[in-house]
Amino acid sequence: MADRFAVGDIIRLKKQHPCGNFEWEVLRVGADFRLKCCGCGHQVMVPRKLVEKNTREIRKKA
Repeated sequence: MADRFAVGDIIRLKKQHPCGNFEWEVLRVGADFRLKCCGCGHQVMVPRKLVEKNTREIRKKA
């Protein structure tokens, strides 16, 4: 479970951001995640539990 997410991955969440995008880039991994919206660039800090619960798909970085 610890190496499921990595910095640089693109994750697709259940609910969309107000800008209309579902995809987020992972900028920081830990007890909290820093995510950046791939649509508008807005950054948020989200608890790990919420990210793990709401993730639909993970695209690994190249």
